[in-house]
Amino acid sequence: MNILSKRYILFFVSLIIIIPGLFLLFSGGLPLSIDFTGGSLMEITFDNGNQPDNAEITAIYEAGGVRDSQVQTTDTGSYIIRSSFLAEENRQVIEQNLEAAFGSITIQRFDSVGPSIGEQVTSRAALAVVVAALVVVLFIAWSFRGIQNAFRYGMCAILAMLHDVAIIFAFTGFGKWLLGWEIDSLFLTALLTVIGFSMQDTIVVFDRIRENATIYRRLDFETLVNHSIIQTLQRSINTQLMTVQFMLLALVLFGGITLQEFAAILLIGLASGTYSSIFIAAPLLVVWENQEWKNWFNRKPAAA
Repeated sequence: MNILSKRYILFFVSLIIIIPGLFLLFSGGLPLSIDFTGGSLMEITFDNGNQPDNAEITAIYEAGGVRDSQVQTTDTGSYIIRSSFLAEENRQVIEQNLEAAFGSITIQRFDSVGPSIGEQVTSRAALAVVVAALVVVLFIAWSFRGIQNAFRYGMCAILAMLHDVAIIFAFTGFGKWLLGWEIDSLFLTALLTVIGFSMQDTIVVFDRIRENATIYRRLDFETLVNHSIIQTLQRSINTQLMTVQFMLLALVLFGGITLQEFAAILLIGLASGTYSSIFIAAPLLVVWENQEWKNWFNRKPAAA
């Protein structure tokens, strides 16, 4: 099985997922939740079974001085209302107006984050990803210091990690338009989990390449890497299916609405982590070793 011979097809498959997904994600603005932007989220149900239109609830918020509310209904009959930050007095007025208009209500959930806290969460999330990437490069460069061009292994692992991050954001873009997904603190948790898993899986493949480099010294580098991928292929796939994927799929299909997006992001991200360790990281290492970019735009000489 010559996986590396199809490396540019594999790169193209990733691109046709990433580019449209990122376009959808950024068109119309990033769907950031109140965890990052600051604001309030209230989930309510009406005790008497009333099901008012979303526009009617929006009108209640506007009457209370809040003009940016967004209402979403759930499968359980509750309403999730997102808005700018609600002070306690504004919240009380809105709750009283809702009860006066539609009967008694039950507050299922109320989350409120100030704008300054949202900015801190955003900056610290970006810092966490950058620090994790730097630590991984240094760790791999040190662990692989006994082989030639050890730094390349770390850089290819980072590129594979960025591939997984891009896949997650791309699918979030699809989810934004199809399912109303948002980027919240659980999304960040899933993202950091995927980064860790992706690195771990990539290091396993690279470690096998390092071991084989001392055993099969006469093999050319591309054949050596392809052989190493085949040796780790069964382990990577079995670990994915048997440990996490079935469980996450069950959460996506049967879990509560608050966990479905989180489980779906993990499901997609961990699958991408396994894919990238086999079909992205190692092929990139071969491309770098062969310096193939020098021939990308060169025409082959015409036959005599």
